[in-house]
Amino acid sequence: MARPQRRPSQPSPAAQVDPLALPALSILSVDHEARGVAHLDDGKVVFVDGALPGEQARVRIYKRKPSYEQGEAMRIEREAADRVKPPCPHFGVCGGCNMQHANAQAQVAYKQRILEDNLLRIGRVRAGVILPTIQGPAWGYRHRARLSVRLVLKKGGVLVGFHERNSSFVADMNCCLILPAHVSALVPHLRALVTDLSMADRLPQIEVAVGERTTVLVFRILQPLLADDEVLLRRFADLHGVQVWTQTKGPDTVALFYPPGAPGLTYALPEFGIEMPFGPAEFTQVNPGVNRMLVARAMRMLRPQPGQRIADLFCGLGNFSLPIAASGAHVVGVEGSAALVRRAQENAAHNGLSDRATFEVADLFQVSEERLAELGRFDGMLIDPPRDGAVEVVKALGQHGPARIVYVSCNPATLARDAQILVHQHGYTLHSAGVANMFPHTAHVESIALFTR
Repeated sequence: MARPQRRPSQPSPAAQVDPLALPALSILSVDHEARGVAHLDDGKVVFVDGALPGEQARVRIYKRKPSYEQGEAMRIEREAADRVKPPCPHFGVCGGCNMQHANAQAQVAYKQRILEDNLLRIGRVRAGVILPTIQGPAWGYRHRARLSVRLVLKKGGVLVGFHERNSSFVADMNCCLILPAHVSALVPHLRALVTDLSMADRLPQIEVAVGERTTVLVFRILQPLLADDEVLLRRFADLHGVQVWTQTKGPDTVALFYPPGAPGLTYALPEFGIEMPFGPAEFTQVNPGVNRMLVARAMRMLRPQPGQRIADLFCGLGNFSLPIAASGAHVVGVEGSAALVRRAQENAAHNGLSDRATFEVADLFQVSEERLAELGRFDGMLIDPPRDGAVEVVKALGQHGPARIVYVSCNPATLARDAQILVHQHGYTLHSAGVANMFPHTAHVESIALFTR
């Protein structure tokens, strides 16, 4: 039985509206979600999808709140110089990208401004040096993705892709330009494959993981495979040169289905002579090219030296830990996931770095000054937390923190909050900060900052 898609969270843009009957608003800036920012005559803020700074747009309001409104640009009457024609045929419907209508230079400038605004407004700090943006390819960069799957008879069958913008619907896609070309080309074939499976309405997602030498597809299945399903999956894997894995429940149920004995996933950090094996369900950066440049910059900022002792907090599978060890310092990696700590230890052994790498399991969201002190004194520290940031870590540093802290962030707001503590409570200086464009064409802001004392 087909699973119905949920009602979208905003009115359809296809609603019949005369753009000339809508208010014309001047777009002043963009917010952290890449929406244009305008003001009504009474000063109320309006966030406008699809509008850029410097433009005048006719705006249809679809959400009204006491302190703000949300709308979408139905007609651009004065275009910004930064506006370009989005190359993706699904732009505006698919929610995977929301900045393709701005050129690459403008996208980076918006993200840099978001970072600086957060540091000043939330953290009350300014960076002494604004670093050049780390940039890589704008297309085909996304080596990790979670594709949603829905059987929607009204749209002709199975849909495979990202959610529609501001909706739980799955976009009707036949390609994706931010995925590697060979993965993008698989989208229509995946639609046909799922259509033929017995659980077409019991397969909610397909995870994609691309390594140096192989591509893995993880099928999330809610009922056992039948013999005919197994035949179809094997045939698909052979035809398209991919590995098929299955997941029945949580991440620990991810298992190789076909082909047997297939090579594992890896990514490389060639500047440091490191190869990193990883599992399909383990966290790695989606953009390997930018990750290489980010790691290299982090090492230049951290300056690990033989004889030094460096902490890598939220170390994951060792993305920064092993380059620190390869530089000659001894690294102590700390991570809340025991499974990732095991992987980090295995990766250290794989690269011949076990003698300079120690890993521990600890909940860094609950860490105290006493627990942090138990790790010993450090010459430097790298912090790479998830979106929630590292507030308990920076609180626990006290007066015995290292002279250099490199903070890698995926959320400028929590970076700014933690920077306030480091600078105004612990006496650090925000030496430098800059953006790494890990997710081109999206509003996601990845950044790196150096604190010194």
